[in-house]
Amino acid sequence: MGSTRRNILTTGAAATAMAATPPLFSQSAPQAAASSSVYQRGDVRIHFEQTGSGFPLLLIAGGGLNSSIAGLINGSPFNPIEEFKGEYRCVASDLRNAHRGQSTGPLEADRPWDSFTDDHLGLMDHLGINKFMVLGFCIGGPLIWNLLRRAPDRVVAAVLAQPAGSRPDMPDLLYENNSKGWGKEFLKRHPEVTPEKVDQFLNRMYRSDPDFVLSVTRNFVRTCQTPVLILPDDSLAHPYAVAMETAMLAPKAEVSMYPWKEPKERIPLAVRQIRSFLRAHRPA
Repeated sequence: MGSTRRNILTTGAAATAMAATPPLFSQSAPQAAASSSVYQRGDVRIHFEQTGSGFPLLLIAGGGLNSSIAGLINGSPFNPIEEFKGEYRCVASDLRNAHRGQSTGPLEADRPWDSFTDDHLGLMDHLGINKFMVLGFCIGGPLIWNLLRRAPDRVVAAVLAQPAGSRPDMPDLLYENNSKGWGKEFLKRHPEVTPEKVDQFLNRMYRSDPDFVLSVTRNFVRTCQTPVLILPDDSLAHPYAVAMETAMLAPKAEVSMYPWKEPKERIPLAVRQIRSFLRAHRPA
């Protein structure tokens, strides 16, 4: 399978990139300002924004547990809202309890990944959206895989840019980073929550199965029939080996060129490939 699969992936990536028509970054007509609102379900309160019109595209920012709408605009290799609002109804939200965001809710220590997926699916239900596409950075990778597991009939296609994953040589990396960063800040803002509760949450999220993409198994990825486009990175939190393993396992995966973020002149080509991929799988 190795050589054949690699040839297919390489050919598919090249064909997708060549098929894209817009030059460099999109130059779409001016769009209405983003519409900001709040979706509430019990004691969960999710701040979200919508921009543009067309087929729904859910956007998930990077930044780990500090994933927020602001991160899409200022912390991503490119601004996906600006790039895709001319063709899609872009929906973005602050992750529950992100420091830089406005979304809040309980720490569900027994089901951390599923609690975030509940928020994403609940938001789409709130907006009356059944089927949608999704593009996510960093933590968006594991969150997208969990979305595909939970709602395979709703997610039409997915783009995973610099997806987070677990490194076998540093299995505690994500746990320790979030304990020192997000965890300490969360406790400062929520004195009613015990340090043990936060540790239990992070342990379940990053240590209960500190392998691969954290949220799903290799067997799931191997059987997933949703088209996915993967843009690998190679950093401590975004291991290249894991990104490429998912691309080789997923039967309907495509992969971008690598590296795609450096030099910066390559980023527009990656954006064109994403645009072409989304158009190819967007329902008529």
